[in-house]
Amino acid sequence: MEIYLIRHTKVNVEPGVCYGQKDVELADSYPKELELIKEKLKNIDFDLVITSPLNRAKQLATDIFGEKVEEDLRLMELNFGDWEGKVWDEIKDPLLQVWMNDFVNKKCSNGESFVMLRDRVLEFWNEIKSKDCNKVAVFTHGGVIRTIMAIEKNIKLEDSFNEPAADFGELILVPISN
Repeated sequence: MEIYLIRHTKVNVEPGVCYGQKDVELADSYPKELELIKEKLKNIDFDLVITSPLNRAKQLATDIFGEKVEEDLRLMELNFGDWEGKVWDEIKDPLLQVWMNDFVNKKCSNGESFVMLRDRVLEFWNEIKSKDCNKVAVFTHGGVIRTIMAIEKNIKLEDSFNEPAADFGELILVPISN
C-alpha cells in the first residue's frame, strides 16, 4: 500500500496567529498551488481519498477528486481551544506556559494535548493501514502529518519537532508493507 499525505496549501493568516481547528481562508496563491498538486497526482489511481473536514484541506481534496472524497474528523489539526484565532504573543492564559512546558501531555485551555492528537491520529492510521487498498490520498494538516511520521519512524512525540515539518502543499509518500 502507498499512502500519500498531502498538506493543505498556504492560508491567509498573519504570522504568529494560532489557528489549529479554526477554519481559515486560503491564500490568494491557492489556484496556482492547486494546479501544482494536481500535476503531481494526475497519474495516480487512488482507491481511497480522505480529508480533514476543515476547509483548507477539504477544498483542496474536493477540487481535485470531487465526490470521491470522504471526510474524517480524526484528520483535523490540533484543537487549540480558547487560543484559536489569537496571536500567540497576546494570549494571556496562565495555562499557556504550563502547556509550553509540556505540550505533549498538557491540554490547551478547552483544547487538546499532543497525546490526544496522537491517539485519534493513531486510531485513524491503524484503520487505514488495515484496508485493502493500493493507493490512498490523505489531505490533512502539519500537526497530523508530523504525528503520522512520528508513529511511522517510532519517534517520541517530544522529539518529533526535531524532524522537518511538511510544507504547505507538500506530498509525502508513506509506503506500507503488509
